[in-house]
Amino acid sequence: MALRAGIVGCGDVATRTYFPAFAPEIARGALQIAVVFDPMPERVEAAARLFPGAKSVTTFDEFLAFDGLDLAVNLTPAPVHLETTTALLERGLHVFTEKPLSATVAECQQLIALARSKGLQLICAPAVMSTNRMRWIKQIIASGRLGRLTLATAQQANMGPHAWRAYTGDPRVHYTAGVGPMIDTGVYALHAVTGLLGPAKRVQAFGGISIPKRTILVERYLGEEITVGANDHMLIHLDFGNQTYAQVLSSFATPRTKQPALEVHGDLGTISISSNDWYNANGPADFLFRDESVLGVEDWQTVAPPVASPHGNLIGTGVPHLIGLLEGREEPILTAEHATHVLEIMLAARDASANGATIDLQTTF
Repeated sequence: MALRAGIVGCGDVATRTYFPAFAPEIARGALQIAVVFDPMPERVEAAARLFPGAKSVTTFDEFLAFDGLDLAVNLTPAPVHLETTTALLERGLHVFTEKPLSATVAECQQLIALARSKGLQLICAPAVMSTNRMRWIKQIIASGRLGRLTLATAQQANMGPHAWRAYTGDPRVHYTAGVGPMIDTGVYALHAVTGLLGPAKRVQAFGGISIPKRTILVERYLGEEITVGANDHMLIHLDFGNQTYAQVLSSFATPRTKQPALEVHGDLGTISISSNDWYNANGPADFLFRDESVLGVEDWQTVAPPVASPHGNLIGTGVPHLIGLLEGREEPILTAEHATHVLEIMLAARDASANGATIDLQTTF
């Protein structure tokens, strides 16, 4: 029987990435979109047309009053995640929420406790570790092929959404104090390195505003100016203990880069993922394994996961993972505890960049 879902928020990320990703689950009879909510009538009506039989509502109270749902997909703006996720859990719904889980570690822990008390699944974007490629890489690492992991380097670096001409949302919020590249896109890199290396123990960081004014290139706001209120460069160093480290660049001040999105180094080999291929959930990775024999046969090889998933976009793999959990086919990957740990890293990095401190982390997953 199909799980009945409600969508909370029908903005840019919903229409570009989440809605297309529902199609395989709907096609196999695992998912039915029963109700969609957005305060903008044109958005919610367009969303409802994509899902025959779905009811459209323009108030959150109407959404909460809708009966017969199993789960909710929270795609609202970050500042209201605590309020909306709390209400959805109180309503008795399993929840997938866009990142961040909330604004503070204490708020995240509050949501985790609420979900646990009600026996509900609460999982959080970004869906980096639930992709087909990252599940496969986790298996390779677990096999010991890379040896002991010693270092990860990662980056999410571009000019930010003011320059994404195909973007349909309001880019200005992403440059405000409390948001910036870490919360918006750097979170992907941080989920990747912690997902593969485990919980970090300490944080150091440098950061600042390198380009304080932006002219919007998005058609809807074309020519309007943004005053940047959050660091547009963040360079984060993580200590995982046992002589294992990571370096992460999170930037909205990088015109273009050819650096890999992610590299993981062990004492026996390296895995590298291209920035151009980062959002391809079935994409290949480049591998190099050390050979200390006389012949020294060492060279890069590019390999794709042996089996392709029907969910080919990184962002779109999160809700199918929740469905897999509810069907009993999968174990939790995108846990709220992991999202809380990454949020603590980002908040600590912001403080460390301001005062030069090395900050010990308190959370784990």
